[in-house]
Amino acid sequence: TLSDGRLLSQVINTEHENVKYLPGFKLPENVLAVIDLLEAAKDATLFIFVIPHQFVGRICEQLVGHIRSDARAISLIKGLDTATSEGGATDADIDLISSKIASKLSIDVSVLMGANLANDIAAERFSEATIGYNKNQIETAQEWRELFETRYFRIELIDDVCGVEICGALKNIVAVASGFVDGLYGEGQGNNSKAAVMRLGMQEIRRFCLLFDGNTVQEETFWASCGLADMITSCYGGRNRKIGEAFARERQSSAALTMEELEERLLHGQKLQGPATAWKVYQYLTARSLTDDYPLFTTVYRVCYENRSLDTFFEDICVGYDRRVVINR
Repeated sequence: TLSDGRLLSQVINTEHENVKYLPGFKLPENVLAVIDLLEAAKDATLFIFVIPHQFVGRICEQLVGHIRSDARAISLIKGLDTATSEGGATDADIDLISSKIASKLSIDVSVLMGANLANDIAAERFSEATIGYNKNQIETAQEWRELFETRYFRIELIDDVCGVEICGALKNIVAVASGFVDGLYGEGQGNNSKAAVMRLGMQEIRRFCLLFDGNTVQEETFWASCGLADMITSCYGGRNRKIGEAFARERQSSAALTMEELEERLLHGQKLQGPATAWKVYQYLTARSLTDDYPLFTTVYRVCYENRSLDTFFEDICVGYDRRVVINR
């Protein structure tokens, strides 16, 4: 419900504009907001998941038994989930959102990630994205590309669901760290520091992907739009950087707000993924005694959840800094 009492779904269907989350851009008239999930899903063969990851389980439970057997899905959700087993959920294990959807609905699930800030795409500024698809599903991947690609929105295909999805999730941690830099030095200042944060962050993203599933993750994924490009754009724009900056500034005041309070004040209903992803990654690494191998991820977690001071931020993210001398022969 909007502040004037109207339902957002009604505004979208009558004025063809998402006045809350994407104001100023007209939506095509064939885009309809349907508030009944099962009605929206009826007879659909293609499902696009673009919701906060916290709601995926509940949505899938409602869809079970109500979708076609030949349905396929693609996830644009940039987050990680807690893995479940016969003994229940455990913080020490991570599950991919795409795996959770595929498991619950018994359908093929691809992922789309990339440097895709919404306002740029809505303004038809050139952007790229990566679709990660399952092996032997190239025809499905090509169909997704045909649906998404335009003259200003180009799609590349990689048969690496795991790598593409994890890159999309972990870059949010790096974006929060980048926001800390802006909060400490001022936005537009500290560019050398931000570059170092991005380099260290990309190292840890790659290292974590190979730790999680070294058998399927492909090296080209890290240099695709879903990898390096998404991390760069998220470190200069987007809500995770924004909240990271605000959080660092708040730390310097006597009445500092928490991440949750800043999210509510600044994001107006949108959800923050970076700190939650840092929490899940930290639990995963702690269970394997690997936190020292990921100083940037670990530091973001400790700043967000353990009140770690930002005074030692740069020292903390450089623990174990690689000082090797590289000689080209």
